[in-house]
Amino acid sequence: MLPPRHRQAMRHPTHRPLWLGLLMLLLVVFGPSAHAIPAYARQTGSACADCHAGAYGPQLTPYGMRFKLNGYTDTDGKGTKIPLAAQLTETHTAPARGDSTTRLTEGDLYLAGRLTDNVGGYVKVEADHTGHNTYNTKLSNVDLRFVAKELKLRGKDLILGVSVNNSPGFQDPIAALPNAALIGPAGVTGSLLNPSSPNTLTDRVIGATVYGLYDNNWYGEAGTYRSLPTSQQDHFGYNVAGDPGKLGNTGYARFAYMKDMKYQFFSAGVVALTTQRQLPRSGPHDDLTDLGYDLTYQYLGNREHIVQVSYVNILEQRHYGARLLGPQGQLAQNRAAIHDQTASVSYTFRQTYGVMVTHMLSSGPHDAVRYTPYGDPNATTNLFTVFWAPFGKDDSYTTIANVKLSANWFRFTRFNGRANDIFAAPPGSRKTNAGDLNAFSVSASLAF
Repeated sequence: MLPPRHRQAMRHPTHRPLWLGLLMLLLVVFGPSAHAIPAYARQTGSACADCHAGAYGPQLTPYGMRFKLNGYTDTDGKGTKIPLAAQLTETHTAPARGDSTTRLTEGDLYLAGRLTDNVGGYVKVEADHTGHNTYNTKLSNVDLRFVAKELKLRGKDLILGVSVNNSPGFQDPIAALPNAALIGPAGVTGSLLNPSSPNTLTDRVIGATVYGLYDNNWYGEAGTYRSLPTSQQDHFGYNVAGDPGKLGNTGYARFAYMKDMKYQFFSAGVVALTTQRQLPRSGPHDDLTDLGYDLTYQYLGNREHIVQVSYVNILEQRHYGARLLGPQGQLAQNRAAIHDQTASVSYTFRQTYGVMVTHMLSSGPHDAVRYTPYGDPNATTNLFTVFWAPFGKDDSYTTIANVKLSANWFRFTRFNGRANDIFAAPPGSRKTNAGDLNAFSVSASLAF
């Protein structure tokens, strides 16, 4: 996620280096953070490509969704496997403004797999390059599950489970929600469910949800979350300046219909998250409610050609607990409706070669006090990705390790509601256009 000092800069655009912070945000959010875990391949005896559309992920196939719903506990029945995996990523980055760099950007350790027939999980410890040959180690995504399988209700199959996780939406089996897809609109505002939002909940909360899948089609989930103490966030590797605040009366609900038609897959779902948040923790509480829906479609065929389409639309209703006073005596609005929208299309050939195009919108109402300098928080971004993943398939050299080479282009067409001079530079100062936030990167990832 965006480092806290950059999030603060986003709320106060006169601070520099805002555009560098945004670039770091994109490299992290859209970076190689959620992919096939070789530990699962060793445990199940299945290739990475059985669970992911591309042999390196991250998009899940219906088989991968069922593995997640079953609490990561399915095995090949051939004894206990060590539930460890690792990933290393080297990245060359060429921003539109600023110096190009080539460095080992991320090293990850995964504790992922089956503990018993009914208990399994996913824990990721991530070390990110922070400059000057230093790395910040943090506890990333966590999803620990207990699941009761092979149940029957009125003659239909039923799965019931409990998930303890730290990112609302990450545990979702369809993996289209922002915290699962790790794709969300960048900007100066954003919804609770968006990992790109300032003071995001991602990885900084802990919660438990109860879920069920009935008749293989109907999915439901409900639970609650609380934010981690700031001291705990610090211990887990997060700067307390990015604290999501104190949460109260928090509720999460998810309902989806999903249909596996063997060669195709379709889902339609709704999601809701409501909370009372104090940010800062000693301040008044804001009432926040996210309501969203998502649609996904996969053409899987014989896995020669795979096409995936998804759309997520989240509306966040805000009722602020205090009226914010601007420097000119203006009062900020006490209510707002924030919109996050993400649309993605991807094509994968032989589960090896892929291309993905993502379009993202972040929008909100005009507010001269909260969104300086123009009072407009709207931002439009695009992500273009091509990749090559040669291994991880049934017929490849190895099915339990993989390499991925990818190229990404992050493109801003609008920020702070503008395409040009997005920070309202003073006369005589260099202006920053939305295109100056663009960046091209090439990365090589190794998972084993």
